Amino acid sequence: MQPSDPLSETLFALADPTRRAILARLAEGEATVNEIAAPFDISLPAISRHLKVLEHAGLISRGRDAQWRPCRLETKALQNVDAWLESYRRFWTGSFDKMDAYIAKLKNQDTPK
Repeated sequence: MQPSDPLSETLFALADPTRRAILARLAEGEATVNEIAAPFDISLPAISRHLKVLEHAGLISRGRDAQWRPCRLETKALQNVDAWLESYRRFWTGSFDKMDAYIAKLKNQDTPK
């Protein structure tokens, strides 16, 4: 069962290491299905299934140039994940800042005057 909201679809697609490797390949530029499949030890139909998941999540798109259908990386879905993670990034940065201030305070208390 695939998730129904866009963020969950994106995270579902990113959960698979093969799909992440495909995205890394497409970050270098457009590629055909055969070019994408070349480094993997899995069948073309399996690669096609991964591409469908990535396409459904909005992470890639497929163009048409005569008989050539290049796949390309789409960044909007990744930007949505980054925006979602931003609140957690701020939380952790704030927590580390508070911990740094507390450690500095402890060091000042231990330093003989």
